[in-house]
Amino acid sequence: MKIDSNDVLSAKLQVIIHWAVRALSIIMVFVIVMGVLDVAWILYQRLITPPQYILTISDMLATFGAFMAVLIAIEIFINITIYLRENVIHVKIVMATALMAIARKVIIIDVEEMEVAYLYGIAAVVLSMSIGYWLIHQLPRKSHLEE
Repeated sequence: MKIDSNDVLSAKLQVIIHWAVRALSIIMVFVIVMGVLDVAWILYQRLITPPQYILTISDMLATFGAFMAVLIAIEIFINITIYLRENVIHVKIVMATALMAIARKVIIIDVEEMEVAYLYGIAAVVLSMSIGYWLIHQLPRKSHLEE
């Protein structure tokens, strides 16, 4: 039996991709740790700035934004580890990560500084991502009911 050279090349390329994804997971852990340190640093700086030990609304929004960025990094890490385990990208998890990212944007947005068109764009993204996420959760139920 003759081995197709394309299969050998594909297998070698798959190994390279697998190691690249492993490297990304290691880098993502570093990003997460640095993000946690950044959240702690931001919180510390906000607490020592007069008035001391009091967080203003803008301080809380900045802290929430930093928290959400770390949570998004954790979600991306989860996507990477699932890909390493199963060699498949799960659309539900990717959509959940995207929803979290757009939620972060909505939480930290300063509506007084934004143009109306930008706000409509954000609203369109939130709506479309929400509908897409809902549909992804509904599809398995409908196919399960049809069986």
